[in-house]
Amino acid sequence: MESRRTSRDSSQTHPETSQEAKPEMSEPAGSSMQADPLAPAGVSVNPFAPDDGRYVTLEEYWVKWYENPYRDIDVSYEWNNGWLEACPPHTSPQLALCAWFLDLLRSYVSTLPIAKLINLGVGFVLTMEDPAEPSGQRKAVRKPDIGVLLKSNPAPWGGIDQRHVGRVCDMVVEAISDFTPEEVLRDTEEKKRDYALAGVKEYYILDPSGEHMRFYRLIAGGRYEEIEPDAEGVIGSEVLPGLQFRLEDLGRQRDIVELALDDVYFGYVLPGYRAAVAKAEAEARRADEATQRAEEAAALQAAIAARRAAEQRRDKEAAAHREAEERLRQMKAELARLRRQSS
Repeated sequence: MESRRTSRDSSQTHPETSQEAKPEMSEPAGSSMQADPLAPAGVSVNPFAPDDGRYVTLEEYWVKWYENPYRDIDVSYEWNNGWLEACPPHTSPQLALCAWFLDLLRSYVSTLPIAKLINLGVGFVLTMEDPAEPSGQRKAVRKPDIGVLLKSNPAPWGGIDQRHVGRVCDMVVEAISDFTPEEVLRDTEEKKRDYALAGVKEYYILDPSGEHMRFYRLIAGGRYEEIEPDAEGVIGSEVLPGLQFRLEDLGRQRDIVELALDDVYFGYVLPGYRAAVAKAEAEARRADEATQRAEEAAALQAAIAARRAAEQRRDKEAAAHREAEERLRQMKAELARLRRQSS
């Protein structure tokens, strides 16, 4: 979704320089079939985000554009220093990768509850130093695919009526928006710069193709350095100690139960499951050993019984042999006696 900001710059007056230019609050374009009343002649309007590139105040944004302003269009806008920027829809692979990573983070905060997560179009406010602005600061409201707020972060989050986070997240995860070069530039350069200036400690860009997959960590000077994988291809977080993942697993998106048995993940992914599996395996080994011992005992008893039977047979055979020899001896003696009588 290409921004029309440049085209509109000449047609709209900045409210800080002319308060009379916007006497009333701007209205949404209203329908995918309606033209944008603020678009200059000849500028095409994106029917799926008719207010993309519109200039509105932050107050107007919270009232009219933070949540979907249309009845018949599914669109979400971010606010960048006065300009509405439509959040492009993701492809199925992008959504799948983001969902997999969200499950990984949910496993982490479930096991190690040191942070809270935001997603589903929840925005947070960035404030950046900018000498080019009359106030010396520039603001934006971003709606990351995933945001992480440490419990040590003073930004409140969790109220039943709270719709956005008033301060910067500690970690931001974005699935790359790559329908147009402008969208790629926004994620890889503009947001990267602003997140660093605003103090987001880690910024992850997820890309199923791998082309724009990057992981950044904030260092001195308000800039990012890329987090390099270790020799095993594992990326580790400092914001969430113990959170680590293999780069190749981002492509494979292995089942969470399978990860629980992997040494890289077992510290935070279903640790109880691994213990249960270990216990079940130990019990199975004990059962096998008991069965083996019973079989060995039965075999030993059978061998003893067979040996006793064999000994009994030998004893009977020996007794029969002795009895036969005794009869033969008696017969020989009787024969000798008869011979003596006849002589």
